[in-house]
Amino acid sequence: MFSKLTEVESRYEEVNMQLQKPDIASDQKKYRALMKELASLEKVVIPFRNYKKKKSELESNINLLQAEKDSDMRDLLKEEVKILEIEIPKLEEELKILLIPKDPNDDKNIILEIRAGAGGDEASLFAAELYNAYTHYANNHNWTVKTLSISDGNVGGYKEVIASISGENVYSRLKYESGVHRVQRVPDTETQGRVHTSTITVAIIPEQEEYEVKIDAKDLRIDVTRSQGSGGQSVNRTESAVRVTHLPTGIIVFCQEGKSQLSNREQAMRILYSKLNALEEEKKRKEASDTRLSQIGTGDRSERIRTYNFPQSRITDHRIGLTIHQISDVMSGQVDALIEPLMAHYQAEALKNQSQKTHND
Repeated sequence: MFSKLTEVESRYEEVNMQLQKPDIASDQKKYRALMKELASLEKVVIPFRNYKKKKSELESNINLLQAEKDSDMRDLLKEEVKILEIEIPKLEEELKILLIPKDPNDDKNIILEIRAGAGGDEASLFAAELYNAYTHYANNHNWTVKTLSISDGNVGGYKEVIASISGENVYSRLKYESGVHRVQRVPDTETQGRVHTSTITVAIIPEQEEYEVKIDAKDLRIDVTRSQGSGGQSVNRTESAVRVTHLPTGIIVFCQEGKSQLSNREQAMRILYSKLNALEEEKKRKEASDTRLSQIGTGDRSERIRTYNFPQSRITDHRIGLTIHQISDVMSGQVDALIEPLMAHYQAEALKNQSQKTHND
């Protein structure tokens, strides 16, 4: 572990040196990449340096204790040694977690897709409610949410809503939300009080830059139509809505929320790039034997991951057997009550797998 930490620290110093070179400052693309790498390395280097400092203090205090004759000073040193002997193992565990192989998408922004599934109007209503919950959650984390496309339900809610969410560590926190979300509650129109079950699907797609995916222009069909739905006179009068079809895969992206045809086309292409990259990653995930790539709940839309039972104010995450009774809090944006236990679970699984791999080697 410590040889790996030393390598990370050396790379941190190397990146720092590169950033001081004049030619790097003039190359904005390279400069941004190095700054991003530096910030990532710093998250490991600062705790590692703190660990080394505490280790040095412990060794120094032990040596002083062996030579010290004054009883009061010995008592003080013993107390400091005791505190450090408790702190250092905790720091070692933190460093082990920091060295877990990182998902390369963790720092990326995302495309969020929510679609109503089984259950008709109730599914559409819940799709809108969950979208609002994610929006509040994003605001709590100072992320930026931009709605890209909305298809309204028959009695309110959304048949489909697509948005981009940008900010720090967006994908790392929201990636476990992909899958089928089931809701159980009594609809307003239900006169006999029967609980109705409906489902929606959520997809969390890491957003990609254009250069990460290659698209041949001949593989695209781009149609321009008039926007539908609410939004004022200009929405329905101008042909600003854009539908992009990727012919080889059959993926269709429709955007109408932008103010212009150009804006909607750019947004549609952003979504398409990200979807195509997600397809490639899914192929790699299925082919790979690496346990990190086969984590449960990080992209399988067909998996039923969670049930929201409104009559009992209960939410159950089926992947880790977690049940909480905070449904109103979660629906108002306090989603960390679900996300943080998931992150801790998969972190522990990764640590266990890493330890087994080290033992086998």
